[in-house]
Amino acid sequence: MRNKAALITGGATGIGKRTANMLAAKGIDLVINYRSSQEEAVSLCRELTEKFGTKNIALQGDISLPADCVKMSEKALNEFQIIDIVIHNAGPYVHERKEMLDYSFEQWNYLINGNLNAVFYLSKLFIPKMRENGWGRIITIGFDRVESASGWIYRSAFAAAKTGAASLTKSIAMEEAGNGITANMVCPGDIIGEWKERNIEEAAKVHDHASPVGRPGTGEDIARVISFLTDEKSDFITGSIIPVTGGKDVLGKIYQE
Repeated sequence: MRNKAALITGGATGIGKRTANMLAAKGIDLVINYRSSQEEAVSLCRELTEKFGTKNIALQGDISLPADCVKMSEKALNEFQIIDIVIHNAGPYVHERKEMLDYSFEQWNYLINGNLNAVFYLSKLFIPKMRENGWGRIITIGFDRVESASGWIYRSAFAAAKTGAASLTKSIAMEEAGNGITANMVCPGDIIGEWKERNIEEAAKVHDHASPVGRPGTGEDIARVISFLTDEKSDFITGSIIPVTGGKDVLGKIYQE
């Protein structure tokens, strides 16, 4: 039997890297997509192959560009018979707090393309093979309360794109349920900086007074949920929006500072 294969966009660093490690540990082959982190992506692929014996390749591509998505899909499907799992981890984000009117047309379109349209591009390219095989997993990344179309002050473009992605995820779930394909969205809480690549055991030793559960969130917290959704027995979970926030109000964070 062949190993299942997964594509992780933005998989070279951060939460994508933690997810890659967890899936490789389950014997899943990986396509690690990167935009500019070539050294990190190639190093991660080599490390995972040495540690777990899986096949792992790094593919460069800007997911906001349809042509790059087509190029990536062609290369991935040349290496693997099917990409069984697509994890839409990458998504442009502007850390600077900006009012809607301060975005240029180019910035706005880049955020919408990278966070919403990319889900369409890659799903359209990989779902046909999943249908043929009668099995697949689509996992998108959102933010807390995204399903209620909450406004997010100074994050208008990102919030609008992710809200659209939440609706698209649910639409894919309904359309593909009969084909053995699930689609779900995982919504990280306030996981920042080095904690994106750290584990729960490390976080348990640190007190975070701003978190209701009392510790920082980690990349492992998110990777565990993604890994669970890729499981064979998780087929009854589809069209779900799953918050992993430690109970923290991420949208209201600015008012608590």
